[in-house]
Amino acid sequence: MVNKLFRQTTIPREYRSNFLHLYLDIGWYGVLSGSAISFLTIYAARIGATGFQIGLLGALSAAVNLFLAIPAGRWLETRHTGRAVFWAAIFYRIGYLPFIFLPQLLNEQGQIVAILIITFLMAIPLTPIGVGFNALFAEAVPVEYRAHVAGMRNVMLAITFMLTSLLSGYILDKVSFPTGYQIVFAIGALGAAMSSFHLYFVKPVQTDSLTPVPLPQPQVDTGKTAWSPRNLFSSLRMDIWKTPFRSVLLALFAFHFTQFLAVPIFPIYNVRVLQLNDDHIGIGTALFYLTVLLGSTQIRKLAQSFGNKNITGWSVAGLGIYPILLAISTSAPHFYMVSLLGGLVFAFVSGSYANYMLEYIPAHDRPSHLAWYTIILNAAVLIGSLGGPMIADFIGLSGALVLFGILRFLAGGFILKWG
Repeated sequence: MVNKLFRQTTIPREYRSNFLHLYLDIGWYGVLSGSAISFLTIYAARIGATGFQIGLLGALSAAVNLFLAIPAGRWLETRHTGRAVFWAAIFYRIGYLPFIFLPQLLNEQGQIVAILIITFLMAIPLTPIGVGFNALFAEAVPVEYRAHVAGMRNVMLAITFMLTSLLSGYILDKVSFPTGYQIVFAIGALGAAMSSFHLYFVKPVQTDSLTPVPLPQPQVDTGKTAWSPRNLFSSLRMDIWKTPFRSVLLALFAFHFTQFLAVPIFPIYNVRVLQLNDDHIGIGTALFYLTVLLGSTQIRKLAQSFGNKNITGWSVAGLGIYPILLAISTSAPHFYMVSLLGGLVFAFVSGSYANYMLEYIPAHDRPSHLAWYTIILNAAVLIGSLGGPMIADFIGLSGALVLFGILRFLAGGFILKWG
């Protein structure tokens, strides 16, 4: 593993720097994810946040991204992709610093409001990251190495996420509340800074044989012409919906919608129904990413044998097992077993769906296509994050998890048949 990551003896020399920094970027992001990101919703649940408020954490970001995705795509077309993604990452990730100090500054309800406001502000630079990173990945990694790099990034993410989750759970178990959470948030801020640092060194590699085609530019006049329906239509790039990429967008909407329906329910269910402590949650998260690690080592081989679309469809369907089994769990050991299985399936989803999408995007027109993907992603996050808690209020947490699992099965079938 160390040989593959750092020596890269089988990788052409001109690609090694990009690959290494992409691995280290995701490795440090795993530190951020295994600490601040993973435990922010748990912290919110422990200080009294409702399911609707936890859903808002995802919905606010999604709402901002919906409005800014197309402008971000147009902006990225006129910028150096690597530098734009780097600076957007800096402004986004600096938002993790205030979480360290919230317990000292505000009462519990004030902290919940502050978390929502900070999340909203962080969503503004997050939009060009969401649009631009996939474009940067495509520019920096030749197509024949994308499955390999995606798999190795999953390995790095799994290792650092797993270790950080265990460390965070241990800290939260041994250090009094809320000081333990402040330490965990500080670890996350360090991971955010180092991840951004490595993004700076990822450079585009010109390997596409296609010559870039100039995209239609908006009118530069200050009169009514610039705001005519024709120019607005051109800026929105509605022509993309007349291409085969439309089916990919609809398929990925089905995936993300069913994915995020359940996301706000998990912390509430784990804390209030299973009554797991922070150490249990840290161990479960580590086990989840242990099997992400194991599964990620097989992504390249599976992609060559079955194709990214088939892996995506079957693994999205497989994700339906996680909420259903969680709904019938009654103890921490059950939670651990569900986490092991869920991580294995998630490895295949996360390592294949972006490559499946990139296969249908013209090399000369990535930003606009990825802007539309960002729109459907955030529409799914917005609707799912708000809809999941509302459904759970009507039919209960366990019933909602079973329903969301069934919907994930259907989403996987949709990708296989129509994606």
